[in-house]
Amino acid sequence: MVKIFKRITPVAFIAAVLFMIVQVMSDLYLPTLTSNIINNGVATGDIDYIWQTGLYMVGFSVISIIAAIGNTFFATRESQRLGKNLRTEIYQKAEKMSKNTFDKYGTASLITRTTNDVTQIQMVTQMFLRMMINAPITLIGASFMAYQKDAELTKVFLVVIPIMIVLVGTIMYFAVPLFKSMQKKTDRLNLVFREGLTGVRVIRAFNKGKYEENRFDDANKDYTQTAIKVNTIVSVMIPVMTLIMSGTNIAITWFGGHYIAEMQLEVGNLIAFMTYAMQILMSFMMLAMIFIMVPRAQASADRINEVLDEADEVVDVKQPQTISLAKKATTLTFDHVNYRYAGAEDLALTDIDFSAKSGDVVAIIGGTGSGKTTLVNLLPRLYDIESGKILLNGIEIAQATQANLRDLIGFVPQKAVLFSGTIRENMQYGKADATDEEIWRALAIAQAKDFVENLEEGLDSHVEQGGGNFSGGQRQRLAIARALVKDADLYVFDDSFSALDFKTDGLLRAALKQEVTDSIIVLVAQRVSTVIDADTILVLDEGRVVGKGTHEELLANNETYQEIVHSQLREEEIA
Repeated sequence: MVKIFKRITPVAFIAAVLFMIVQVMSDLYLPTLTSNIINNGVATGDIDYIWQTGLYMVGFSVISIIAAIGNTFFATRESQRLGKNLRTEIYQKAEKMSKNTFDKYGTASLITRTTNDVTQIQMVTQMFLRMMINAPITLIGASFMAYQKDAELTKVFLVVIPIMIVLVGTIMYFAVPLFKSMQKKTDRLNLVFREGLTGVRVIRAFNKGKYEENRFDDANKDYTQTAIKVNTIVSVMIPVMTLIMSGTNIAITWFGGHYIAEMQLEVGNLIAFMTYAMQILMSFMMLAMIFIMVPRAQASADRINEVLDEADEVVDVKQPQTISLAKKATTLTFDHVNYRYAGAEDLALTDIDFSAKSGDVVAIIGGTGSGKTTLVNLLPRLYDIESGKILLNGIEIAQATQANLRDLIGFVPQKAVLFSGTIRENMQYGKADATDEEIWRALAIAQAKDFVENLEEGLDSHVEQGGGNFSGGQRQRLAIARALVKDADLYVFDDSFSALDFKTDGLLRAALKQEVTDSIIVLVAQRVSTVIDADTILVLDEGRVVGKGTHEELLANNETYQEIVHSQLREEEIA
């Protein structure tokens, strides 16, 4: 929490404290004025004194209201500003995470940390700038004022306060662990809910609606039962506190009545003392609420700090080199590259060694889990290699900034991701100042021009989140076009033709070969027909290159490639 609270603006904190001090001092002086009215006005029948003191009370009440508004303004603004900044920092951190780190947390957990956890911090920040300042000042001030009114009656607090401390301590002992577990159960609830939404087609296809409903119901009940349990424990505090406060009032009235009867205490002082007693007990109540809320916020703060303190796996060097756009002189080299996933014993990629130049098409094929996607993810430095070198245009990519490197790459991931907006906006994601002419050219190469032209609004047609209003093949072609809009030295297609029919696949590859002649194309594929015309085919098996060459060369002398070909094509097609 301390690391989070360091982000609070000093000016806002000082302003909130000053306004709160003014408010508390005004509130503390009001019972004394009430006492004076009773003792010096009502008892003596002095109407002028009552009016004069009453006006003072109105004045101090107005000051208290203004100070409360000022404190609330700064507390609310600062808590919201802190929440905004934390959400921004978490999002920016997530954007910079390597794939290893991102997978470590997961989407559902990052969403919870950005929303629910930040909300907890906002609530406690506002409480801190209001109650946490108000309670101790009021407690000290009211205790001093009560002691001034009657020292003997303050002995009541020697019994009451220890009881309240034991009560609050007991509640915290049982409630704090439950509050912490609620945050993890919120993660679980979000995860199941998100999977149900994103996988709704699979759920329906396999008729697993009831199963997923039960799964969500289990997570929901688990969270609900914990919430009910912890709130039941916390709810005990209010009635018990009320009982203690009522008992305190009875005790003060009882002893105060005796003191008045013995002429040791004035009626006005007793009323003022009772008001101060209530302020003292209310201060304890506020502190109790804070002590219960802070541990939950502490759990949220720990989760937020865990993300913000996560060391970046992929970092830029202090004195980076600049890789320039080379186009016709583009070169790509993998020099004995090894890569290992975090925490893994075995290498995921072993001794990857190949090179390519402008106009080359490098295809990567292999069985599931052979390392194809891992290999292409090394190119934009989504992962950093363990040993060896990857060079683009003669410069090691680790020596350039990530921004510089990625400016030179047009990347189409395995899952075609489109963003909500229009087709034009999605295309300009690849190149912000892309003209309509450039967009239509990219769409033509990607074999997407025809269906976009048939849309009523053309490039201004609406795209739903994730491209849900397009088929799988249309999404892939739009994602390919978005990469092609970019003026890149290297185009990477990670199994981006999988949803295309054979005819469209062939037309797209032919268009790429004809139109993209100044850049290197690296494509991952499962189908032999997709890689058959590549200049170089890399055959991967368990993270190793077990074959390298053209289709004809590999078909003649590579057993692994032969197995892949024979599993997909008939004998007459192979020939």
